[in-house]
Amino acid sequence: MKLLTLNCHSWQEDNQLEKISILAHAIAEKSYDVIALQEVSQLTESETVSGLVKKDNFALVLLDELNKLGVADYQIVWDFAHIGYDVYEEGVAILTKHDIVEEHRFFISKSHDQSYWKTRKIVGATISYHGRPLSFYSCHIGWWKDEEEPFRYQADSLLEQITAESPSFLMGDFNNNAYIRDEGYDYLLSKDLVDTYELAAERDDGVTVEGEIAGWDENKTNLRIDLVLASEEVDVRSSNVIFNGNNKPVVSDHYGIEVHINM
Repeated sequence: MKLLTLNCHSWQEDNQLEKISILAHAIAEKSYDVIALQEVSQLTESETVSGLVKKDNFALVLLDELNKLGVADYQIVWDFAHIGYDVYEEGVAILTKHDIVEEHRFFISKSHDQSYWKTRKIVGATISYHGRPLSFYSCHIGWWKDEEEPFRYQADSLLEQITAESPSFLMGDFNNNAYIRDEGYDYLLSKDLVDTYELAAERDDGVTVEGEIAGWDENKTNLRIDLVLASEEVDVRSSNVIFNGNNKPVVSDHYGIEVHINM
């Protein structure tokens, strides 16, 4: 099973359509089973296509690009968490080419006010993988030291709401550096989650952010804040950073993580 997670920084990138094309070509090449995307935005004023999804939804534009490449088997689960930059409905998405048994959508922040930029929402999908149910969640969580929306509260809320009946994978931007002890990363591991990076037979340095980005305005160090966590130990063949300029061109202010698991 091949997994990908990426914070897209959507519609905030120079040459955005070119970067969507790069992402689409990589997906077509790699044929990921499940993709978790964060900062998946659409203009509030855009025309609605279906349900909550509007015509310029980043994930929908990505699917259109994949269709041009002859890849038409991915489905989207998307929802928006909050208004970003005053004009976007910013959310999270799961893309998968497997049958979706159940969709999941829920708030994890104290705030449920979607006009407030710190409001956080999770989407997930339980899929049938060779007849076995597996659950995947696209996560974009707040910061450890945020007094208004503390990470600990959001992590607890997330773990209380994930499906317990099947193995679960939490994928995304956790906004907590895995290199820092006794903060958000260690808190997640204390809740019996396992980091697929640590289980991987082959892995690189895992760095997904270099220097300053939005939310890390004074950062001067390398960060490993984009993760693929599992609810139980799994056989991980490899964990690699992608879209970092070495493994595919850069497409966002975050690099992606691709994980290959034997399931």
